[in-house]
Amino acid sequence: MAVNRTVRNVLVAGAVAAAAGVVLRDLPASLGRRPSGPRADRVRRSPNFRDGAFHNPPSAVAVPIRPGFKVVVKQLGDFASRRPRGDVPLVSAVPEPVRDGLRATWYGHSSVLLEIEGRRVLLDPIWSRRPSPVRFAGPRRLHPAPVQLDALPPVDAVVISHDHYDHLDMPTVRALSRTQAARFVVPLGIGGHLERWGVPASRIVELDWEEEAKVAGLRFVATAARHFSGRTLRRNDTLWGSWAIIGDRHRAFYAGDSGYFDGFRGIGAAHGPFDLTLMPIGAYSTLWPDVHMTPEEAVTAHLDLGGRLLLPVHWATFNLAPHPWAEPADRLWREAKARGVDVTVPRPGEPVDIAAPPPVDGWWQTLA
Repeated sequence: MAVNRTVRNVLVAGAVAAAAGVVLRDLPASLGRRPSGPRADRVRRSPNFRDGAFHNPPSAVAVPIRPGFKVVVKQLGDFASRRPRGDVPLVSAVPEPVRDGLRATWYGHSSVLLEIEGRRVLLDPIWSRRPSPVRFAGPRRLHPAPVQLDALPPVDAVVISHDHYDHLDMPTVRALSRTQAARFVVPLGIGGHLERWGVPASRIVELDWEEEAKVAGLRFVATAARHFSGRTLRRNDTLWGSWAIIGDRHRAFYAGDSGYFDGFRGIGAAHGPFDLTLMPIGAYSTLWPDVHMTPEEAVTAHLDLGGRLLLPVHWATFNLAPHPWAEPADRLWREAKARGVDVTVPRPGEPVDIAAPPPVDGWWQTLA
């Protein structure tokens, strides 16, 4: 009997160890790779890098997030209001590609397919269940991805704003590297992560703020943002940013994960006005006021940029802050009406043609 118990215990321990190995096998790779070699030399030459780290613009120095008791209490409180009360309505049909004009399809969180004058740009794609270095921990999606990643049409560029897990997702990057021929346009230093995940160096374009590159006939200008970076406890090894994406007749701006700062006025003056701005409106808190903007600040930034139509991102998909699930869209809609700003709030997967955007219908309010 003792022998049987010993055998059983050994088998159980072996099964547990095997399961742990499967769960944790991707962890080292998911952490990415710090800039090294010529990439590190280029990082050190950046005017935005000093004392061993990248820094926000001088007028936008961010207050570090220091999680403590108050943060934990707020994150745990009123959890029910931070989830939709039913299924988020999705649009799962993939529309035919457009040859001209400007169209945006928001797939949830900050993932957007931007079609500009016949070219297709995928912004901060995350198709994973959790924005996390491991599969078993981290906030779970509040709605499925509206379409499968392999259902997307061919894209010309994949644009990344920074290396946080909810914006730079290793499984999604690996899949896109295998199934698409797109180039990856990223802030300075992020190429190290991509190369570790199998993206060829020839497909990586790394830019510092106010540098630009032409990809598939579009201009990609890396512009400043107020945020931070890091996939481990070490921060700001890689740059974060926003993006101006410019065609012959249309201009779009993606703010990434930026908090509000006065630099948006300069970006608008230098690279705008913009037909479309993609502005983050969720995951804000008084506990971290500098690194995520509020919906009201998103409207102000849109006006600073000279934006025509505002499409909100960075909300609805992951529970990342203590505000109610529907609050960002409610506050955005209220502020936009008060200030005469045109907004569109599509369902995930719903394409928006900026020439004829769908009217705001408050679809999220039935789930609040």
